[in-house]
Amino acid sequence: MAHGERYICTECNIKLPYTDFHEHGTTEHNPLQRRFWGKVPVRFAFSYLYFNSKGSVQRLLHQLKYKGAKELGEHLGLRYGSILQEYQYHDQIDLIVPVPLHKQKQRKRGYNQSEWFAKGIGAAMGVPAKADVLKRTINTTTQTQKNRLSRWQNVEQVFEVTKPEQVKGRRVLIVDDVLTTGATLEACAITLLAAGATEVSIATIAAA
Repeated sequence: MAHGERYICTECNIKLPYTDFHEHGTTEHNPLQRRFWGKVPVRFAFSYLYFNSKGSVQRLLHQLKYKGAKELGEHLGLRYGSILQEYQYHDQIDLIVPVPLHKQKQRKRGYNQSEWFAKGIGAAMGVPAKADVLKRTINTTTQTQKNRLSRWQNVEQVFEVTKPEQVKGRRVLIVDDVLTTGATLEACAITLLAAGATEVSIATIAAA
Protein backbone atom coordinates (compact mmCIF):
# COMPACT_ATOMS: atom_id res chain seq x y z
CA MET A 1 0.00 0.00 0.00
CA ALA A 2 1.11 3.55 -0.66
CA HIS A 3 1.90 6.07 2.06
CA GLY A 4 -1.24 7.11 3.92
CA GLU A 5 -3.35 4.13 2.83
CA ARG A 6 -4.92 1.97 5.55
CA TYR A 7 -6.26 -1.58 5.31
CA ILE A 8 -7.37 -1.30 1.66
CA CYS A 9 -5.29 0.18 -1.15
CA THR A 10 -6.73 2.90 -3.40
CA GLU A 11 -6.98 0.63 -6.43
CA CYS A 12 -8.92 -2.01 -4.49
CA ASN A 13 -11.14 0.69 -2.98
CA ILE A 14 -12.13 1.83 -6.44
CA LYS A 15 -12.96 -1.71 -7.51
CA LEU A 16 -15.08 -2.65 -4.48
CA PRO A 17 -18.72 -3.48 -5.38
CA TYR A 18 -20.55 -0.61 -3.67
CA THR A 19 -24.35 -0.90 -3.39
CA ASP A 20 -25.36 2.79 -3.08
CA PHE A 21 -28.61 1.60 -1.44
CA HIS A 22 -28.51 4.70 0.77
CA GLU A 23 -29.33 6.83 -2.27
CA HIS A 24 -32.78 5.21 -2.52
CA GLY A 25 -33.85 5.40 1.13
CA THR A 26 -37.08 3.53 1.86
CA THR A 27 -38.26 3.36 -1.75
CA GLU A 28 -38.84 0.30 -3.90
CA HIS A 29 -35.60 1.11 -5.70
CA ASN A 30 -33.71 -0.12 -2.63
CA PRO A 31 -33.67 -3.93 -3.08
CA LEU A 32 -32.54 -4.50 0.48
CA GLN A 33 -35.58 -2.61 1.76
CA ARG A 34 -37.88 -4.91 -0.21
CA ARG A 35 -36.42 -8.00 1.50
CA PHE A 36 -38.06 -7.02 4.78
CA TRP A 37 -41.46 -5.98 3.44
CA GLY A 38 -44.19 -8.07 5.04
CA LYS A 39 -41.78 -9.63 7.55
CA VAL A 40 -40.77 -7.00 10.08
CA PRO A 41 -41.21 -3.19 10.06
CA VAL A 42 -37.74 -1.92 9.16
CA ARG A 43 -37.35 1.83 8.54
CA PHE A 44 -34.09 1.76 6.58
CA ALA A 45 -32.12 -1.19 5.24
CA PHE A 46 -28.64 -0.50 3.90
CA SER A 47 -25.50 -2.39 3.02
CA TYR A 48 -22.14 -0.91 2.09
CA LEU A 49 -21.01 -3.60 -0.36
CA TYR A 50 -22.32 -6.47 -2.43
CA PHE A 51 -20.99 -9.80 -1.21
CA ASN A 52 -19.01 -11.48 -3.96
CA SER A 53 -18.16 -15.11 -3.22
CA LYS A 54 -14.45 -15.82 -3.49
CA GLY A 55 -13.89 -12.16 -4.33
CA SER A 56 -12.54 -9.07 -2.60
CA VAL A 57 -15.45 -8.64 -0.16
CA GLN A 58 -15.28 -12.26 1.00
CA ARG A 59 -11.55 -11.83 1.59
CA LEU A 60 -12.15 -8.63 3.57
CA LEU A 61 -14.75 -10.32 5.74
CA HIS A 62 -12.53 -13.35 6.27
CA GLN A 63 -9.75 -11.07 7.54
CA LEU A 64 -12.21 -9.25 9.78
CA LYS A 65 -13.84 -12.34 11.28
CA TYR A 66 -11.09 -14.93 11.45
CA LYS A 67 -7.71 -13.21 11.16
CA GLY A 68 -7.98 -10.74 14.02
CA ALA A 69 -8.36 -7.65 11.80
CA LYS A 70 -10.97 -6.03 14.03
CA GLU A 71 -9.72 -2.52 13.19
CA LEU A 72 -10.75 -3.22 9.59
CA GLY A 73 -14.35 -3.37 10.83
CA GLU A 74 -14.00 0.03 12.46
CA HIS A 75 -12.37 1.42 9.30
CA LEU A 76 -15.27 0.21 7.13
CA GLY A 77 -17.73 1.60 9.66
CA LEU A 78 -16.08 5.01 9.59
CA ARG A 79 -16.22 5.07 5.82
CA TYR A 80 -19.82 3.96 5.56
CA GLY A 81 -20.93 6.08 8.50
CA SER A 82 -19.54 9.20 6.84
CA ILE A 83 -21.63 8.43 3.74
CA LEU A 84 -24.78 7.89 5.80
CA GLN A 85 -24.11 11.13 7.65
CA GLU A 86 -23.70 12.97 4.36
CA TYR A 87 -27.19 11.78 3.44
CA GLN A 88 -28.53 13.01 6.81
CA TYR A 89 -29.39 9.59 8.20
CA HIS A 90 -27.70 10.47 11.49
CA ASP A 91 -30.70 12.68 12.27
CA GLN A 92 -32.95 9.63 12.15
CA ILE A 93 -30.98 7.27 14.38
CA ASP A 94 -30.67 7.49 18.19
CA LEU A 95 -28.74 4.32 19.00
CA ILE A 96 -26.56 1.81 17.15
CA VAL A 97 -26.62 -1.82 18.31
CA PRO A 98 -24.39 -4.55 16.85
CA VAL A 99 -25.72 -8.07 16.39
CA PRO A 100 -24.18 -9.88 19.39
CA LEU A 101 -22.14 -13.04 19.39
CA HIS A 102 -22.75 -15.64 22.07
CA LYS A 103 -20.26 -15.13 24.90
CA GLN A 104 -18.59 -18.49 24.17
CA LYS A 105 -18.02 -17.62 20.51
CA GLN A 106 -16.82 -14.11 21.38
CA ARG A 107 -14.44 -15.52 23.97
CA LYS A 108 -13.00 -17.88 21.37
CA ARG A 109 -12.69 -15.20 18.66
CA GLY A 110 -11.62 -12.49 21.07
CA TYR A 111 -13.99 -9.82 19.73
CA ASN A 112 -17.29 -9.24 17.93
CA GLN A 113 -16.63 -8.04 14.38
CA SER A 114 -20.05 -6.36 14.18
CA GLU A 115 -19.26 -4.36 17.31
CA TRP A 116 -16.20 -2.87 15.61
CA PHE A 117 -18.24 -1.99 12.53
CA ALA A 118 -20.84 -0.36 14.81
CA LYS A 119 -18.10 1.57 16.59
CA GLY A 120 -16.92 3.08 13.30
CA ILE A 121 -20.40 3.98 12.09
CA GLY A 122 -21.24 5.56 15.44
CA ALA A 123 -18.07 7.67 15.46
CA ALA A 124 -18.71 8.93 11.94
CA MET A 125 -22.40 9.69 12.52
CA GLY A 126 -22.07 11.06 16.04
CA VAL A 127 -24.52 8.44 17.34
CA PRO A 128 -23.80 6.23 20.39
CA ALA A 129 -22.99 2.59 19.63
CA LYS A 130 -23.64 0.18 22.51
CA ALA A 131 -22.77 -3.50 22.49
CA ASP A 132 -24.27 -4.30 25.90
CA VAL A 133 -27.92 -3.58 25.04
CA LEU A 134 -28.68 -6.80 23.18
CA LYS A 135 -27.34 -10.24 24.00
CA ARG A 136 -27.49 -13.67 22.41
CA THR A 137 -28.82 -16.12 24.97
CA ILE A 138 -28.28 -19.34 22.97
CA ASN A 139 -25.14 -20.35 21.13
CA THR A 140 -26.70 -21.16 17.76
CA THR A 141 -25.09 -23.32 15.11
CA THR A 142 -23.53 -21.63 12.09
CA GLN A 143 -25.95 -20.15 9.54
CA THR A 144 -23.71 -20.65 6.51
CA GLN A 145 -25.30 -23.75 4.95
CA LYS A 146 -28.89 -23.23 6.13
CA ASN A 147 -31.91 -22.28 4.03
CA ARG A 148 -34.20 -19.43 5.01
CA LEU A 149 -36.58 -21.47 7.20
CA SER A 150 -33.72 -23.22 8.99
CA ARG A 151 -31.98 -19.89 9.57
CA TRP A 152 -35.11 -18.38 11.07
CA GLN A 153 -35.72 -21.39 13.34
CA ASN A 154 -32.08 -21.18 14.38
CA VAL A 155 -32.36 -17.60 15.69
CA GLU A 156 -36.07 -17.23 16.46
CA GLN A 157 -35.74 -16.88 20.24
CA VAL A 158 -32.06 -16.36 20.91
CA PHE A 159 -31.85 -12.60 21.56
CA GLU A 160 -32.67 -10.62 24.67
CA VAL A 161 -32.60 -6.90 25.46
CA THR A 162 -30.53 -6.49 28.61
CA LYS A 163 -31.09 -2.74 29.03
CA PRO A 164 -34.66 -1.95 27.90
CA GLU A 165 -34.43 1.56 29.33
CA GLN A 166 -31.82 2.38 26.69
CA VAL A 167 -34.02 1.03 23.89
CA LYS A 168 -37.47 2.31 24.82
CA GLY A 169 -38.55 5.23 22.67
CA ARG A 170 -35.34 5.13 20.61
CA ARG A 171 -34.75 4.72 16.88
CA VAL A 172 -32.27 1.85 16.70
CA LEU A 173 -29.84 0.96 13.92
CA ILE A 174 -28.88 -2.74 14.04
CA VAL A 175 -25.56 -3.53 12.36
CA ASP A 176 -24.02 -6.82 11.25
CA ASP A 177 -21.27 -8.00 8.93
CA VAL A 178 -23.24 -9.85 6.22
CA LEU A 179 -26.92 -10.03 5.30
CA THR A 180 -27.94 -13.25 3.56
CA THR A 181 -31.54 -14.27 4.24
CA GLY A 182 -31.94 -11.59 6.92
CA ALA A 183 -33.22 -14.07 9.54
CA THR A 184 -30.77 -12.97 12.25
CA LEU A 185 -31.49 -9.29 11.68
CA GLU A 186 -35.24 -9.90 11.64
CA ALA A 187 -34.98 -11.68 15.00
CA CYS A 188 -32.98 -8.79 16.46
CA ALA A 189 -35.46 -6.25 15.11
CA ILE A 190 -38.44 -8.08 16.57
CA THR A 191 -36.72 -8.32 19.96
CA LEU A 192 -35.84 -4.60 20.01
CA LEU A 193 -39.33 -3.53 18.91
CA ALA A 194 -40.87 -5.73 21.62
CA ALA A 195 -38.62 -3.96 24.15
CA GLY A 196 -40.03 -0.57 23.17
CA ALA A 197 -37.86 0.70 20.31
CA THR A 198 -39.96 3.12 18.24
CA GLU A 199 -38.39 1.88 15.01
CA VAL A 200 -35.48 -0.19 13.79
CA SER A 201 -33.15 0.15 10.81
CA ILE A 202 -30.46 -2.15 9.48
CA ALA A 203 -26.96 -1.63 8.07
CA THR A 204 -24.42 -4.28 7.13
CA ILE A 205 -20.97 -4.36 5.62
CA ALA A 206 -22.15 -6.61 2.81
CA ALA A 207 -25.32 -8.13 1.36
CA ALA A 208 -25.46 -11.42 -0.50
